[in-house]
Amino acid sequence: MGLVDGINTRVARSAFGRWFRLEGSGAKIERAGSKFSVELRAGLTTFVAMAYIISTNALILTDSGGTCDCDREQYGATCDGDPAYTSCLQGIKLDLVTATCAISCMACILMGALANLPIALAPGMGLNAYFAYTVVGYHGTGKVSYRNALAAVCIEGIIFFVLSVVGLRQWFARLIPASLKTATAAGIGIYLSFIGLQAAAGIGLITGSTATLVELGGCPPQYRDANNVCKSHHMQGGPTWLGILGLMLIGTMLLYRLKGAILIGIVVVAVISWPRPTSVTYFPYTPAGNEAFDFFKKVVTFHPIKNTLNEFHWDLSSGEIWIALITFLYVDILDCTGTMFSMAKFGGYMDERTQDFEGSSMAFLVDSASIAIGSVFGSSPVTAFIESGAGIAEGGRTGITTVVTGLMFFVALFFAPIFASFPPWATGPALITVGSMMMQNVTQINWRYIGDGLPAFITIIMIPFGYSIGYGLIAGIGSFIFINSTVFAIHKLSGGRVSPPNYADRDDWLGFVTRGGFKSNIPPWIMRLFGKKPISLSDTDTPTSRNSNELKEVSIAADHHAHNL
Repeated sequence: MGLVDGINTRVARSAFGRWFRLEGSGAKIERAGSKFSVELRAGLTTFVAMAYIISTNALILTDSGGTCDCDREQYGATCDGDPAYTSCLQGIKLDLVTATCAISCMACILMGALANLPIALAPGMGLNAYFAYTVVGYHGTGKVSYRNALAAVCIEGIIFFVLSVVGLRQWFARLIPASLKTATAAGIGIYLSFIGLQAAAGIGLITGSTATLVELGGCPPQYRDANNVCKSHHMQGGPTWLGILGLMLIGTMLLYRLKGAILIGIVVVAVISWPRPTSVTYFPYTPAGNEAFDFFKKVVTFHPIKNTLNEFHWDLSSGEIWIALITFLYVDILDCTGTMFSMAKFGGYMDERTQDFEGSSMAFLVDSASIAIGSVFGSSPVTAFIESGAGIAEGGRTGITTVVTGLMFFVALFFAPIFASFPPWATGPALITVGSMMMQNVTQINWRYIGDGLPAFITIIMIPFGYSIGYGLIAGIGSFIFINSTVFAIHKLSGGRVSPPNYADRDDWLGFVTRGGFKSNIPPWIMRLFGKKPISLSDTDTPTSRNSNELKEVSIAADHHAHNL
């Protein structure tokens, strides 16, 4: 037995291993294929894939102006000419870097320790842009103040928490048809790959186009205009080619099942990009490049939150604040639900019979609590991150993965200059690779029946093309309801005489929704609090379904063992 195998065995047999249900721990339900060393590597991979959020979230939220203000009659609506305002924004940016690391650390550790899931949480991309540019407005030019918007985020978290406690959020998640859950995973895979191909968070191979919306780009940054359109020098950008090389490197290492392939690829490309006098440097000799390099050279630094901590204004009299609150609610619940179920599907711990996954109740509670806590730090809503797929692809199966990611965010509080300096063309190849892996379950969609297949396809294409998981789910659910409600009504009104030829091939949607009853959605500890016996979804198992699940677990375990050889 080697050193690593020995450590894995000792950790698995400890109380720590039993808590996280590592393979060989003796826990009632073990996570097949889970090993302590693999979980550590997976957690680090997830963090590296998410590291861009540290600086990106801070930059986006700083554009809202934070708690800064100026004489707008003298300096204009955006206060761009006020030196004091500019200095204040710099402080807000550093506050938000700390806030992003702090809330991501807390949320990930809680998710891993309590829900035992390899799903990382952080301030959500898209939601932060909506917060900064639509609700508050650039430099506070919107109709809702930064402090008032934070109050709306806090209220959203509280509402989510209550919904999770009583089981409504879990029940809503089970309402989503099985084909749409699978389609969401595939759509997110394409979405991830699309992000990884762009310049903002990827290799820059795909850029904007005034004629066709997108086109093959690959030009150096100085040849892209404000709309991210390549004006010339297509496919001559060093960072793009370095990103392509990173993608090929990761793919080749994965082919040989080299452990840590994704992480190795990210680090190799990042290290190549750090020296300055090269065509692929992340720190060009520009004002922005000089500023980034000066921050990078600090290596170790810590900035306490000074201006965004507990900055609430509880004024809910404006109609705009209610619009923002409702938008936060429905977008976040669809985004988070879609991401969690997609990661559960990708990780292999989705119960196909119940369309639920172990730890879902606690996961929703942690997510909602993190939203409220994040608002205290001055952040936009926290949500589950699709980059968790990078860690799952590395073999992460338990909450240890997420705890490690959270601890890395704690380290980033002091080493933010390093972790905020991973270029997008280093993490882009990882997103593309994970996207390809998330497409593998698309064959499980019920393509035989158009009432399931078409809404699933609409979900798949609308997530990347609409650039939103929430909007993709809305499109899929809406089309599913319209098509199947129409067919159901005709079937009933005609006494069953007018039905699609393959009506029997449809998914048993009602079975997934009703099986186990509403009480099965309520967290077990809540049931015990009121002296009730917790109801497990497995309580309604038939012998056939139990045997099926056992065979599935054996199959998953065999796959994981083969992967780790």
